[in-house]
Amino acid sequence: MHIVVCMKQVPDSAQIRVHPVTNTIMRQGVPTIINPYDLFALEEALRLRDVIGGEVTVLTMGPPMAEESLRKALTFGADRAVLLTDRFFAGSDTLATSFALAAALTKIGEEFGVPPIVFTGKQTIDGDTAQVGPGIAKRLGFNQLTYVARIVDLAPEVGTITVERRAEGGVQVLSTRLPVLITMLEGVNEIRRGTLEDAFRASRAKIVTWNAADAGITDMTKCGLRGSPTIVKKIFSPPPRAEAAQLIATIDQSYDAIAASVMSEIFKSQPALEDDLMRFSAGP
Repeated sequence: MHIVVCMKQVPDSAQIRVHPVTNTIMRQGVPTIINPYDLFALEEALRLRDVIGGEVTVLTMGPPMAEESLRKALTFGADRAVLLTDRFFAGSDTLATSFALAAALTKIGEEFGVPPIVFTGKQTIDGDTAQVGPGIAKRLGFNQLTYVARIVDLAPEVGTITVERRAEGGVQVLSTRLPVLITMLEGVNEIRRGTLEDAFRASRAKIVTWNAADAGITDMTKCGLRGSPTIVKKIFSPPPRAEAAQLIATIDQSYDAIAASVMSEIFKSQPALEDDLMRFSAGP
């Protein structure tokens, strides 16, 4: 079975800075990493390959330097890496990104075999939209399973898959037919340590590199800034809180006294809450 994992190289969020004048993210000098959520998707794809056989292809769209992340994925055990890079992709929002990646996935199917399963992370740490995965599924006509915590069963011979999906009300068990796009939750597995053999292979591997034309994209108005209706008006860092901590009670007081002090301070800031509690305690 051929499985594709869509990944993204992102700036390390711990070191992101915002330009004080332009209010844009300053990426110069900021180290890049594989989007952490995508590592859970990669590990799940590798686990499936280990059980049922086949191969795993990793795909990313980005500048030429994104090759670093693809080689890292190869050290974990991925079989092939594809880099989609073109100056026309610069400034892509989630709509334009899903368009380009869907085209690349179609090309991957033609070149290396149609993937019945495509994995992504639930979202990226630089955008946090969680829109690209579902966007790809819509464009390719794949069923989509989002926020997946565990793959319960995969039956390639009949073309079905069953997963556990986390939802607000608990856990959903869903079954659907292949092909399918799955977005994986964080914390559901742990990326493996690559073998020494995989590390040597990754260093020598040829990264398949495609531009827009190579991926079969002919309508450039759907790529990059021209294909991105999203407008970012402003990016800013939230101001630090100026309020100083307030001492409400001390540990040498009784529990009742501490509780009374805390409730008194809460009612001072929210007087309506005290009225509501008194009314509810009085009964009908």
